[in-house]
Amino acid sequence: MSPDRRHGGSHSGRRHRPLDAPMMREAGCQGSRLTIPYPPRTPDRAAAVAGVAQSPSRVQRVRPKVSQQREDERVAEQDIFAALKAEGESVDHLVAGLAEDAWETPTPAEGWTVAHQIAHLAATFRMAGLAAAAPDEFRRMMSQMSDSFESNVQAAMAPYVAQPPHRLLAAWRDERATTEKALAAVADGTLLPWLVRPIPAPVLAAAGMMELFGHGQDIADALGTQREHSDRLRYLVEFALRTWDFGYLARGLEAPDTRFQFRVTAPSGALWQIGPVEAEQTITGSATDLCLLVTRRRHRDDLALKTAGDEADRWLDLAQAYRGPAGPGRRPGQFAR
Repeated sequence: MSPDRRHGGSHSGRRHRPLDAPMMREAGCQGSRLTIPYPPRTPDRAAAVAGVAQSPSRVQRVRPKVSQQREDERVAEQDIFAALKAEGESVDHLVAGLAEDAWETPTPAEGWTVAHQIAHLAATFRMAGLAAAAPDEFRRMMSQMSDSFESNVQAAMAPYVAQPPHRLLAAWRDERATTEKALAAVADGTLLPWLVRPIPAPVLAAAGMMELFGHGQDIADALGTQREHSDRLRYLVEFALRTWDFGYLARGLEAPDTRFQFRVTAPSGALWQIGPVEAEQTITGSATDLCLLVTRRRHRDDLALKTAGDEADRWLDLAQAYRGPAGPGRRPGQFAR
């Protein structure tokens, strides 16, 4: 969940699998690896959500030579659960040393302070932890939610945002640690209950990374901090392809019968070609820019993304990697470089 939608640990130790290894078709993953298949093309497309796959796509990477230490770091990033933990720690570093009054700093999300951003993340991780460790309790919680998206968002984070900053930070850390362990402990192939339909634990972890990236960016923007990203952004890029049609669905539009490929440059300089090679709709640029776009933390005019194909150009106006109202996003020029 995201404020824009209102307005318009340890890991399992599972080793890295090659990016083009065969994956489970229905779950969309194998072990801790995440694939990026398209949602099924059915009349019930509006019910499709991350975690449903028909046929997996392939990821092609071209990497520069790196030192053994850098290679070891890269291998460590191959586990989605380790990546989720690292992304959480990255956001944690943004707020760990803040003075109490700095938690009231407004962020680009209207009406949300830094404290609101962390409270929302704590509430979101609590939900994911319940889905992984206590699915029946998660289902009971879902049955008690109202029909109002906004009311549900506010109610979920209310217990956290009411706490003083030091307690809020401690609560968020507890929720993160609990959820990271719970997700990593889920047996391969198990589907977890979630907001729309069941999804595998690695896909839910990728959704958590998307939340951390987006809300972490809001905090960084509020504090005037420049974030540095690693190649674990690959999981967000894959997730963006998996959820490519969410922007259409959020606006009540029919998703086109087409396919996309992302040709993006990783923070390390590696080239990631994600999606079917025969796709006529392509987006090129940096992986960071693509993630900023699909989390709606930057307007397309403030990014250096390029397209080939009319639908790809249209997609830059619609892209979002989350379900729920699209919201206004960011204004053109708001974060001009």
